[in-house]
Amino acid sequence: MPLVTTTEMFKKAYEGRYAVGAFNVNNMEIIQGIVEAARETRSPVILQVSAGARKYANASYLKKLVEAALIEAPEVDIALHLDHGDSFELCRAVIDDGFTSVMIDGSHLPYEENIALTRQVVDYAHARGVVVEAELGRLAGVEDAVKVDSKDATYTDPDQAVDFVNRTGVDSLAIAIGTSHGAYKFKGEPELDFERLKTITGKLPGFPLVLHGASTVIKEFVNMCNAYGGDIPGARGVPEDMLTEASNYGVCKINIDTDLRLAMTGAIRKHLMDHPSDFDPRKYLGVGRAAIKDMVIHKITRVLGSADKI
Repeated sequence: MPLVTTTEMFKKAYEGRYAVGAFNVNNMEIIQGIVEAARETRSPVILQVSAGARKYANASYLKKLVEAALIEAPEVDIALHLDHGDSFELCRAVIDDGFTSVMIDGSHLPYEENIALTRQVVDYAHARGVVVEAELGRLAGVEDAVKVDSKDATYTDPDQAVDFVNRTGVDSLAIAIGTSHGAYKFKGEPELDFERLKTITGKLPGFPLVLHGASTVIKEFVNMCNAYGGDIPGARGVPEDMLTEASNYGVCKINIDTDLRLAMTGAIRKHLMDHPSDFDPRKYLGVGRAAIKDMVIHKITRVLGSADKI
């Protein structure tokens, strides 16, 4: 099966009150683990590529790895998505390269400039059958090239969200209701602004919303990383039940990156500590791939609710 857009994915997710996982990919083992998990659970999946991933792995390599996944798992609905595109030029480049979905992130710009940039990308993408995600409101935290201090974070204004969607023609919208990028999401008790989410959904009925910065930072993997030489104390994520609840109110796409990093790194650290004589990359990268697969299965079956949806 060829790559698909997220249009039908999100329509089914909205009606079924579940979310599709958007998982960031950087290399072969991560792609293999994600796609095998989607295959076993019969779940649609979004493979996300950031600007940092394109720079690290080379755009051509990543595209060919995704093409291999389509061959190996033809029954899985797979969308290829640009995460946090920061310019029209980058969005145009990946659209021309065969991506089926792009995110243009103009959330750091003044409102009218965000609208103008998003509209430019939408016009180019829609003419080529590609869907567009944009962002309104700013999430705190750090992920790849995205860095926003907590003092600069802003929640999404519901009325502005309606105006933004109407004026840009965007296909989905990433909103800010309290999630954040990276492993350190909350200092106190975790809290998401569900009343704001419900208001936005009420004003944009049937329209798919997106949560960025939605890794749960599972304590087991933080502890594993730290126990085997890591130094990430106090990391906290979004509770899983909050993410599951969000899918009842129009959230059709949930981004997951940090949890994949923690699972893979923790598993590899443990393996190398337990097997110090191993120097064959296939052994420890294979362990990392298995950890990715298990994490994605957990997300699909316990958090997203997207199993058996293809």
